[in-house]
Amino acid sequence: MDIKILVAAHKEFPMPTEKSLYLPVLVGATKNYKTGIKYQRDDEGKNISQKNPNYNELTAVYWAWKNLEADAIGLVHYRRLFNKSRKRDLNGVLNKDNIESLLNEAPIVLPKRRNYYIETNYSHYVHAHHEEPLNETRKIIAEKHPTYLNAFDNVMNRRSAHMFNMFIMKKSKFDQYASWLFDILFELEKRIDTTNYSVQEARVYGYISELLMDVWIETTGAKFIEQSYFQIGKKHMAKKLYFFLKRKFSSSSTDVTHF
Repeated sequence: MDIKILVAAHKEFPMPTEKSLYLPVLVGATKNYKTGIKYQRDDEGKNISQKNPNYNELTAVYWAWKNLEADAIGLVHYRRLFNKSRKRDLNGVLNKDNIESLLNEAPIVLPKRRNYYIETNYSHYVHAHHEEPLNETRKIIAEKHPTYLNAFDNVMNRRSAHMFNMFIMKKSKFDQYASWLFDILFELEKRIDTTNYSVQEARVYGYISELLMDVWIETTGAKFIEQSYFQIGKKHMAKKLYFFLKRKFSSSSTDVTHF
């Protein structure tokens, strides 16, 4: 099986050593002047590299969808990867045999769910980001993909989700997912104004897409298997918790049970 796992990166960083499997991709390459980085650029062929400040690692996903041929395609991040053991370094990442074994069980591999416990996916999002894009996404799904609306509401009211835009999919599933995802995001781009968004909040389409994975999975009934992952470097959990609580209790948004 020909498998390519994209490793989205915006700078040089230690990469998995199995080069026939892992493909480092320089995201936002069209705006990146570090020309000495010998990674696959996301501005070759048909691409949306110039949208990277708003789409994050999805510019690598789009590039792969339009330009890469393989039996299975995946996405990880330079600091967050799937692992096969308790090792939390590059020696513990999945190898080709591991991935083939997983794909023999299900055509899709996702990271283990992230649990929020005291928040729904919707309330967690709007306590961290602008509310309008997520509400507008629901309108787009209602208009363009109405069969996905029940799943969207279900996912928004859950307290866990498959996050980070990490996955490995057989090519047919990948093509279906990418076609659906970018149809929604390109429409959303037409409807919201991010002019006054901060640099962080301008990454809105990347954030929205994290919550759309489970909507697609639930509606299509696609079989998947979960896999553990690890992060290289510090997570700054105390800092994240402080800002999360600050946003939550200063926000007028409340938890929701319907839309």
